[in-house]
Amino acid sequence: MHDLSCVVHLHSVHSDGTGTVEEIARAAKGIDVVLLTDHDTMAAEPGWYGDVLVLVGEEVSPKGSNHYLAFGLDSPIDHTGMDAADIVRAVREAGGFGFAAHPFSKGSERFRQAPMPWTDLSCVDGIEVWSFVSDIAERIDSIPQALRFLARPEHLAADPPEENLREWDRLNAERRVVGIGGVDAHQFGRRILGRRVVRLMGYRRTFRQLRTHVLVNELPSRDLDHDRAQVYDALRDGRCYIAVDHLARPAGFAFWEEDGDVHARVPQPADIRLLRDGVEVARTAGAELDHAAAGAGAYRVEVRLGGRVWILSNPVRLT
Repeated sequence: MHDLSCVVHLHSVHSDGTGTVEEIARAAKGIDVVLLTDHDTMAAEPGWYGDVLVLVGEEVSPKGSNHYLAFGLDSPIDHTGMDAADIVRAVREAGGFGFAAHPFSKGSERFRQAPMPWTDLSCVDGIEVWSFVSDIAERIDSIPQALRFLARPEHLAADPPEENLREWDRLNAERRVVGIGGVDAHQFGRRILGRRVVRLMGYRRTFRQLRTHVLVNELPSRDLDHDRAQVYDALRDGRCYIAVDHLARPAGFAFWEEDGDVHARVPQPADIRLLRDGVEVARTAGAELDHAAAGAGAYRVEVRLGGRVWILSNPVRLT
């Protein structure tokens, strides 16, 4: 398997972001794949921008709730009058797949930001377990703190909310629900006459905070259809993990099941925690974990480095 680093859930000038696709690709230098998700449009052009593969999905965006990061579509979804299950069904029927965006959003009273949650997660196959901007911004309770976040988001970066992980574990105890990390990047600012004159929380800085890595069968060939299929197949199948790359390079991480045992490998010594259906069953400090599974369930690992979450695996399921 080959490890590709991706940034997922971001917006360009085609919706409410301030960067062009070319600017976003330049900001993503050193990242393998950008998965663009403008609101209710797929106007951006997919393809290779230098060494960065840009894939174009859509954030299906009904008013108030049930935003859905949809991929594998030929055209945007008309979500008029649709509820959560209708949106998921429409994406599937169009040949696509997706992830519930910021599904645990609570909004912010301090900044009069309405919550943007999901009303029914029983219908989804994937969720944005960790939504960087939403999960941190909703904890901010003062103007100075908000300005610090916009200027230097890494200073306020925190682990994913425990309630997000608990709900993900609950869902996976019943069926497989793939988890991704999304940045929800907009690069807040303003453009005048097509030029960017104000920029806060720029794309490059935001992209450092949280990535989703996909494990593909073949290296990119620079053939758009081939490479897109490789990335999308990995996301559909849950061959992916969430990582905070600026803590340390995570490439080389592996987590698998073999003959009823589960195994984890990390590229440098760290605190590895194994959970079954959300309950810790093993823990070690080092670069390897091997565990004889004692029963059926959804097993996943959390890896911490310096006390912070570094890697979150997707679950493997034992029956």
